Amino acid sequence: GAVEATATKKKRKPRKKSGAGAGAAANGEAANGEAAAAAAAAAGAAVAAPPSAAAAGPKVQTDPPSVPVKDLFPDGLFPQAEICDYKDDNLWRKTSAEKREQERLEFPIVNDLRQAAEVHRQVRMYMRRVIKPGMLMTDLCETLEDTVRRLIAANGLQAGIAFPTGCSLNWVAAHWTPNSGDKTVLQYDDVMKLDFGTHIGGRIVDSAFTVAFNPQYDQLLEAVREATNTGVRECGIDVRLCDVGCAIQEVMESYEVTINGKTYPVKAIRNLNGHSIGPYQIHAGKSVPIVKGGEATRMEEGELFAIETFGSTGKGYVREDLECSHYMKNFDVGHVPLRLPRAKQLLATIDRNFGTLAFCRRYLDRLGETKYLMALKNLCDAGVVQPHPPLCETKGSYVAQFEHTLVLRPTCKEVLSRGEDF
Repeated sequence: GAVEATATKKKRKPRKKSGAGAGAAANGEAANGEAAAAAAAAAGAAVAAPPSAAAAGPKVQTDPPSVPVKDLFPDGLFPQAEICDYKDDNLWRKTSAEKREQERLEFPIVNDLRQAAEVHRQVRMYMRRVIKPGMLMTDLCETLEDTVRRLIAANGLQAGIAFPTGCSLNWVAAHWTPNSGDKTVLQYDDVMKLDFGTHIGGRIVDSAFTVAFNPQYDQLLEAVREATNTGVRECGIDVRLCDVGCAIQEVMESYEVTINGKTYPVKAIRNLNGHSIGPYQIHAGKSVPIVKGGEATRMEEGELFAIETFGSTGKGYVREDLECSHYMKNFDVGHVPLRLPRAKQLLATIDRNFGTLAFCRRYLDRLGETKYLMALKNLCDAGVVQPHPPLCETKGSYVAQFEHTLVLRPTCKEVLSRGEDF
């Protein structure tokens, strides 16, 4: 608790600085100029201003968190996380006037991403405090999702949850969330991957971490955390995707882990990848491998990437299994004639509430949809909606995951979802 409190305090402090930093780096000296002019014009008024501003409303987060993040930053400038300079052939970008101007023009997009990232950080800091063995997985997900909705000031397709809360356990690597009525309970010996996303205007931040109470899994978590950090470090403009995968695998597979007295090599799951992200499109076409031998496609300026790595004590390969909970409308699907009136009706609900963002059955239940499984199957069969079943390793194995979202800005790389936790 104490750690979290100081973390929150720490984060609040540089608010002015990050606004100013963002201003200097990207968004226009205009706002700073106005502020300076106002300060010069009325020094007395400026001194009197802070108390009235404080009286206007809460400027610190509550516990549990309930204040929308936009209310914590009344100037509308959200904090930047980790900034990394480009290397070698791209060093010139840092000081290029042209690239800085380009950045100033693109600032609103980056600022939206920073808001989504700040929501992600605050929600996961809170969840780390409240997640305990014995919790019903459904309660865990609903607590997390309700907190996201409050902090992001959820508003239809303009702001909200970007995809269902993944809380896959043990040998299930990804895409598992409880369906309604599921009675799964989190156990002390479980390894849970908590993967959730936030978005502002379709600008998605996708980040994940692993929760394990039993210290015997610490090495597994460390292997994957370090592999993800390596992937993040390797990314840059003109970097080949296969080189990122090669570096990730080298770090990941340098670890071994002893669980219940048996020692396992940590393997990178070869058929899971990071991915580029587009507006309202969680997988935008480029895959970032986590093993060597991938394609030589290069990363480009302006692209947004989710760098995620999965380490396993099993075979290092996943397949689809278990009951499906995750679905997503196909991004490029045109008009498809549907026979079933119920399918048309369900599609209207999906279009209105999710568009091309992923959703799960619980989200449909919450909207008051009932008896929709036949219609949903019809939409899947017609190719309008794609089911995304859980991805599973060998039964009895353990999988950990860490993931960050970064943007390749014209002058630097910004790791949007970086926090004090990972």
